[in-house]
Amino acid sequence: MAEHGFGSRRSGTAPGARAPARPRSRARPPRRRTLSELRPWVKQGRYRIGNHAAKHATCEGFTESDIVQTVLYGRELMRYWEDERLLVLGYLPVSASVKIPLHVVLEYRTHRWVDVVTAFIPHDPHRVPSRARLAEALRYDRDEPRSRVVGPASGR
Repeated sequence: MAEHGFGSRRSGTAPGARAPARPRSRARPPRRRTLSELRPWVKQGRYRIGNHAAKHATCEGFTESDIVQTVLYGRELMRYWEDERLLVLGYLPVSASVKIPLHVVLEYRTHRWVDVVTAFIPHDPHRVPSRARLAEALRYDRDEPRSRVVGPASGR
């Protein structure tokens, strides 16, 4: 029988005996972080670029530096509280007058670490999110929408 690794016997247990059961841990609620909380970790280099983000960068022609600049100087577009993720919008300067939008999805499940899940140039950057997606985002956002109706439908 192997000393260590898969299939090894734990010290202190008789052959054929089961190890004491661990107490079940409750599923922790998702952490709620904002982009301003994640930026210091990225500045310190505490981030990982995922395979999906690397593939998009290679295919679409942007670099790791572009991803980092988007995180440091971009803005939050959407918060996905349940998945512990953020969608960040930044811009790639192509020339003095032309900038291309870059979306970066960050995951902050790991303590004091940021994973870049994916990064991509959106096909339709001005698309408005669907009502279902917007409702899902607002449900976990805790921010009250600041809006008012103006015009003939307002009843004023």
